[in-house]
Amino acid sequence: MKPSLRPTSRTSSNIFPSRRKTLQEVWSKGATTREDLAKFLRFVQETSLRFDGSAYRTMLRNDAYWFSRLGVHLERADNTARILDVKYHVLLPEEEHVGGPLDFYQWTSILRSVSALTAYHWVYRETLKPWLIADLLILNDTLPRSLASCYGNLVRNLDQIGVAYGRQGPAQRHARGIRNRLEHSHMDDIFQHGVHEFIQEFIADNSRLGEIVTKQYLI
Repeated sequence: MKPSLRPTSRTSSNIFPSRRKTLQEVWSKGATTREDLAKFLRFVQETSLRFDGSAYRTMLRNDAYWFSRLGVHLERADNTARILDVKYHVLLPEEEHVGGPLDFYQWTSILRSVSALTAYHWVYRETLKPWLIADLLILNDTLPRSLASCYGNLVRNLDQIGVAYGRQGPAQRHARGIRNRLEHSHMDDIFQHGVHEFIQEFIADNSRLGEIVTKQYLI
């Protein structure tokens, strides 16, 4: 019989009600001007970091915790992939040159948006280059927001859930398949076949994992 997670969800909410109240405060705030929007986004970022840190430091390491981490890494992988895809596929106007000032500014903004600008210079010690940025955000598992790092964590989290519930299933197999594909990928091959196509396939597979987890554990 498949165990129900609804009691677990209620229990985890009761563990840190103050954090739940903080999330409700986020939704109650709004932004009507550009300055208000900047303040609101900073507030969301700070609240998210506090919530994530509190959960990491205070939750019991049981199924509620592992499911919460699943959500973190699924969403993080999706966000990183979409941010990278937008830069490669949309942002640079046709009249602008690759490597020009606008291109450099956009790549800097992309790395800052995933808190990876310092990490890029630490790892590569070069000026910003699109193929190195893609390598960092896709294949470098030492960067927490990279696709490879997210899937390393997803596989570990799903394995913990498998132990807690006494069996593995399609979610574990699907996550391992994506992780193995990332581990055996090379940037030369990704660029040859198309970064946009690679990322679109990844986004679809990542979304599919969420659906499989839902069917395997939540329905």
